[in-house]
Amino acid sequence: MNLVKEYFQKLLDLAIDYSPKLLVAVLLFFVGIRIVRTLTRLVKKMMIKRELDLTLQYFLGSLINISLKVLLFILVIAQLGVQTSSFIAILGAASLAIGLSLQGSLANFAGGVLILIFKPFKVGDFIESVGVSGTVKVIGIFNTLLNTVDNQLAVIPNGKLSNDIIINYNGEETRRKNFVVGISYNSDIKKAKEILLALSYEHPKVLKEPEPAVFVAELGDSSVNLSLRIWVKNEDFWEVNFYLIEEAKLRFDQAGIEIPFPQRVFHQAK
Repeated sequence: MNLVKEYFQKLLDLAIDYSPKLLVAVLLFFVGIRIVRTLTRLVKKMMIKRELDLTLQYFLGSLINISLKVLLFILVIAQLGVQTSSFIAILGAASLAIGLSLQGSLANFAGGVLILIFKPFKVGDFIESVGVSGTVKVIGIFNTLLNTVDNQLAVIPNGKLSNDIIINYNGEETRRKNFVVGISYNSDIKKAKEILLALSYEHPKVLKEPEPAVFVAELGDSSVNLSLRIWVKNEDFWEVNFYLIEEAKLRFDQAGIEIPFPQRVFHQAK
């Protein structure tokens, strides 16, 4: 009986000693939860205001929320008198081990965050990078998906994409077309230039400002190379490109202007 009273007394003394700490810890927990929710809400509003990608908003919102709750947990157990140094050391070692094992994935994640923040391209843009070109279909946290011109799906890790040169063909509203065509040295250069300029002015989707221009770009080994420089809107680029190729050939033929091509002459041995 005395032993029971002794244990009960120790338990009562322990409860009295830890009651203030427990009360403060519970209060800290509930106040901390409210602060975490408020901060998370503020961060989400800032991301919406900056028009960040929805994928990045959800991911960063969850990451910040979890990080703040882990910090709150450490503060609460420290208030209860638990030594947090060992806990933090274990957490740091575990984070390091996970980071080393997922080094490639973390590089892709970091690349995805950079792409979604700085927006070198968006969904629907036609880009070229790491030797692949296509229309951006999905920008994910770890990978970016492209639809190539022959309708194949290319999956590019964001780590490689963010560290490589990116050419965004839709980055500007207009685009310059350099149409180069070679004519023979016997052909009339001025007439050929007039035909190319007429082509550019006749097509309604060729912009008149900046003004189209044509000049002799090079005196090649077997041809005089003319360069026609025009400006078009991005969505009209390929239509105008194919038009110039076909019409230039047809009109040069009508005007008697020769487009030279490699020829081989075979002599039969006697």
